[in-house]
Amino acid sequence: MLDELNPKIDYLRSLVAVLPEDPGVYQYFDESGKVIYVGKAKNLRKRVSSYFNRIPENGKTRVLVKRIRDIKHIIVSSEEDALLLENNLIKKYRPRYNILLKDDKTYPWIVVRNEAFPRVYQTRQIYKDGSLYFGPYTSVVMVRTLLELVRHLYPLRTCKLNLDAENVAKQKYKRCLEFHMGNCKAPCEGLQKEDEYLQYIEDVKSILKGNINSVIKYLKNRMGELASEYKFEEAEDIKNRINLLSGFQSKSTIVNPKIDNVDVFSFLNDEDSAYVNFLKVQNGAIIQAHTIEMKKRMDEEESELFALAIIELRERFNSTSSEILVPFIPDISLKGVEFIVPQIGDKKKLLDLSERNVKYFRLERLKQEANHTRKPRSYLVLEQAQKDLNLRNLPVHIECFDNSNIQGAYPVAACVVFKEGKPSRKDYRHYNIKTVEGPNDFASMEEVIYRRFKRALDEGSALPQLLIIDGGKGQLGSAMKSITALGLQDRIAVIGIAKRLEEIFYPGDPVPLYLDKNSPSLKLIQHLRNEAHRFGITFHRSKRSKGALVSALDSIPGIGEKTTKALLNEFKSLKGIKEASFEDLKKLVGSAKAKTIKDYFLKEDI
Repeated sequence: MLDELNPKIDYLRSLVAVLPEDPGVYQYFDESGKVIYVGKAKNLRKRVSSYFNRIPENGKTRVLVKRIRDIKHIIVSSEEDALLLENNLIKKYRPRYNILLKDDKTYPWIVVRNEAFPRVYQTRQIYKDGSLYFGPYTSVVMVRTLLELVRHLYPLRTCKLNLDAENVAKQKYKRCLEFHMGNCKAPCEGLQKEDEYLQYIEDVKSILKGNINSVIKYLKNRMGELASEYKFEEAEDIKNRINLLSGFQSKSTIVNPKIDNVDVFSFLNDEDSAYVNFLKVQNGAIIQAHTIEMKKRMDEEESELFALAIIELRERFNSTSSEILVPFIPDISLKGVEFIVPQIGDKKKLLDLSERNVKYFRLERLKQEANHTRKPRSYLVLEQAQKDLNLRNLPVHIECFDNSNIQGAYPVAACVVFKEGKPSRKDYRHYNIKTVEGPNDFASMEEVIYRRFKRALDEGSALPQLLIIDGGKGQLGSAMKSITALGLQDRIAVIGIAKRLEEIFYPGDPVPLYLDKNSPSLKLIQHLRNEAHRFGITFHRSKRSKGALVSALDSIPGIGEKTTKALLNEFKSLKGIKEASFEDLKKLVGSAKAKTIKDYFLKEDI
């Protein structure tokens, strides 16, 4: 029942009942008021109500619904606006249960500055000052290549001087080394006309927009004019520029030049992530290319993921293309934009190229992850343990449990966790036994195992491949009662290790397994068992010491729980309280109680 899953279900349903049937964005909040999920919908009421009609089948969605405590919504005018707002809110709040875009860095741009004799340079900051920005580019190398090409083609200034007409007329500046090296024509001294400089800038803009053909055509006409005027050196300079541009164009043109201002998106989906490649094509040349990975948090539909990626990439790269090539039509409609699934021809070749890119990107990511997580020595031991213990899965995640008590007093349990063959101390856990009275290790083990894995199921957290119980057949049988009750008997391999002969027991098998005493598998199991024992004993001693201390203070007449707590917080130990001066005790608990405490310890010494 949903009432059992979420105690505030009636309140949440009352919020859903008044939601409009308009497109918009909804946000789910947890108990602390933090945004844990952002979603978009064509019909807000219909979409949000689907979460609260019945218990979700997907485990991650169940955990999400369990944690929702409040709902807020924003109405927008269209589905496209909903997608844009959803994307922006996800990037702003990074909700726990939304997909994670594995790419959120600042990319370089090329800016043509809004100033007299504009500069052209690389930047990562965008200012709304009238300057013209091109990009963003995913490769700094590409930016530098383009800027180097521009500088080879056109002698543009690189200084930060204010070259307005008044300053140039007053001859405030003098030519620099760049002029003498032939990289600048010294507009600072009026040696270059502004009209000529601005023509250079128009050519640069065309190149950055991908309109290389128009620039080449202009330069060829200009070269012809110079040659007819017998200005052969200047014509030679123009010819060199044309050769540079042609070389750059031949590297980037891959399809029919008639394909202009087109976006290409391809999509690849696997169990944990989705990958989307984007190509920007102008005049038959790919001028931008980028691939993103989207880490899935819920059971998102392919079309939903694809739509979100298209919105994100078009916004990031400032694309206004009215034609988008895709492998399938996404669940999105954009104003003035047509989605096309090409079947033949150059457009199909473009889509194929994009799909090759996304497949290569995914393969590279998987290789990187494999290289990053590979720890040869540890994995050799784990592979040997898998073989020796006859396990279905490699035991990358192992947990070991141990109980500690003295004749039933201060019963505790400890869980230690090894990941990739090494202790993961941040995952260690202590447990106070809550439901068992007296020295009953079997019942204590049953309680602790049930609590640990019931919580893991409720939270949708990872389960170990191997569970080790410190004890023989009795302890193992108790643990299996809880494992079976939770339906995990086929998902977690469980073994017990008896201390005396280092016997390995399996559930339901009376015959133990004996591993060679020098076996790396046995050494790993012993390491886990000893670590669990150490961790549990440390916790048990701490509880026992605190219990003995509190008991000693409780025996002092007139000293209650509140005073005991204050004394312990201040003096830390029984010895500290005993050695404290009367004045120190008086400041903390008053004159009467200070005298009582001092008299008590004086009698104890006698």
